[in-house]
Amino acid sequence: MLILGVESSCDETGIALYDSEAGLLSHALHSQVAMHAEYGGVVPELASRDHIRRVVPLLREALGRAGKHFDDIDAVAYTRGPGLAGALLVGCAFAEALALAIAKPTIPVHHLEGHLLSPLLSSDPPTFPFVALLVSGGHTQLMKVTGVGEYELLGETLDDAAGEAFDKSAKLLGLPYPGGALLSKLAETGTPGIHELPRPMLHSGDLSFSFSGLKTAVLTLVREQGENLSEAFKADAARAFQEAIVEVLVKKSLKAMKQTGLKQLVVAGGVGANKQLRATLNDEAKRKRFRVYYPELEFCTDNGAMIALAGCLRLQAGTPSKPAGEFSVLPRWPLMEMSATR
Repeated sequence: MLILGVESSCDETGIALYDSEAGLLSHALHSQVAMHAEYGGVVPELASRDHIRRVVPLLREALGRAGKHFDDIDAVAYTRGPGLAGALLVGCAFAEALALAIAKPTIPVHHLEGHLLSPLLSSDPPTFPFVALLVSGGHTQLMKVTGVGEYELLGETLDDAAGEAFDKSAKLLGLPYPGGALLSKLAETGTPGIHELPRPMLHSGDLSFSFSGLKTAVLTLVREQGENLSEAFKADAARAFQEAIVEVLVKKSLKAMKQTGLKQLVVAGGVGANKQLRATLNDEAKRKRFRVYYPELEFCTDNGAMIALAGCLRLQAGTPSKPAGEFSVLPRWPLMEMSATR
């Protein structure tokens, strides 16, 4: 069974081909980071227009790399939501039109489910059940995952997500877009212990998160420093911020592992690429004798491979595909609703 995956939820256009027997055959990706950097953030209208320009060339590229043709495709999976409405519409309309033209069914996929399942693309994937730490864009959640579409929410952020806190704090430090990745890189050169920042909800007794207060603490630190921020100050502040957010994510994850009694932890989403987070979790995994899994770095950001995989797994789990032609997008779509769609 060969699944074509289409991703267009924000500022990456992704196309991939996933075979249920052979695994990932090919994927092609275009990032709009350079285009949006001029504006300091994603411009939705520009994002939508760029998806239109990129999607057909990327499809040709993915088919060529895999040595496949339209007739080989068994179903077309695409991101239905959440995301930017216009960007989602481009991917949905393209996927539905293509599926209609080649007389194949479609599989609408939840973007976050794609991230959640992305570690299954690796050569050493986890098995169900596992605890998942999902840290993608505006989402920070801990879940117990017992199968495809079988998700139990253990805790989530009450305000800013980890990724949002990274981006907003980077902006406060004067870093250009995309700030979160640059803050992480800058933190590697900072000196530990120069600044002390709060660990929000670290001792709350539950598995909820809150990162807006941490962002406010960075703002206070910047204001106390004055207008001219030295490079040393930025690096030290970045280090303090990253240490705070990593400690919260790690300790909450460990609490979730203990609470569920499971021995596998999956970390997915953009923040899952953070080196300090990975190093700390790996150390804890050795100490406490559990295993931690991450997506390959190329699959931490948005991509078509995770959508093709999620579509394939959905079909294998018994979720019916639908005839091509009718569709809608869901810019806001809680992942927990997917548990009811099996």
